[in-house]
Amino acid sequence: MQQYEAIRVEIDAAAHVATVTLNRPEKLNSFTRAMHKELSAALDEAVEAGVRALVLTGAGRGFCAGQDLADLSFEPGASTDLGTLIDEHFNPLVRRLQALPLPVIAAVNGIAAGAGANLALACDIAIAARSSSFAQSFVKIGLVPDSGGTAFLPQRLGMARALGLAITGEKIGAEQAERWGLVWQVVDDAELLASAKALAAQLAQQPTRAIAAIKRAMRASATNTLDQQLDLERDLQRELGNSYDYTEGVQAFIQKRAPRFEGR
Repeated sequence: MQQYEAIRVEIDAAAHVATVTLNRPEKLNSFTRAMHKELSAALDEAVEAGVRALVLTGAGRGFCAGQDLADLSFEPGASTDLGTLIDEHFNPLVRRLQALPLPVIAAVNGIAAGAGANLALACDIAIAARSSSFAQSFVKIGLVPDSGGTAFLPQRLGMARALGLAITGEKIGAEQAERWGLVWQVVDDAELLASAKALAAQLAQQPTRAIAAIKRAMRASATNTLDQQLDLERDLQRELGNSYDYTEGVQAFIQKRAPRFEGR
């Protein structure tokens, strides 16, 4: 297992679950470029370990406060190009989480602000501690939501609430986020990590190849026409119909036993 400074990785081989923890608690786990590189390596490590589900969380009292401004330059004529920063770090991270061929669960503790809030939304399922909160804080420093925020918010909330959160930068609590459909579930703070790991262990026993196809199809629906989506469903179903897990699932149903899926 690799050694990291700003990331912790725990592999539960028996459950086929990886827990990746952002580990800069003194900075509310805000991102630096070095932390981005470590997180990318940690995801590589989890995939190479053959895990079938992944939990992403934050150490200490916050999930992630977005970009660490101290990692940027504000020198006149030499200030950090935010477009390059996003293109090299945040966008690849969001794309990778969305495309991972396994379920990714965000366990949101404390504040999730700016890119940190959208990092949680980039995961497949978000479970939030009751005391946690979400803030699209970009506007407070003259910026636009990034890391997928302008896509995720309207998709989940509708335009009125998405614009309201983005334009005001207001913070909302976990229970309001759950009512609005921003997160899947709210649990008591003390139960957050155990709940996320239990869900990950449950999903790791499911046909993860089918879960990967579900992720792909659901996300394609945002831009596909109905005809394109129907064709994609057909193609994915044909592919899955030739899989081991489909045969196993059907046989288990006929034999009235629990299926033993392998993700192939």
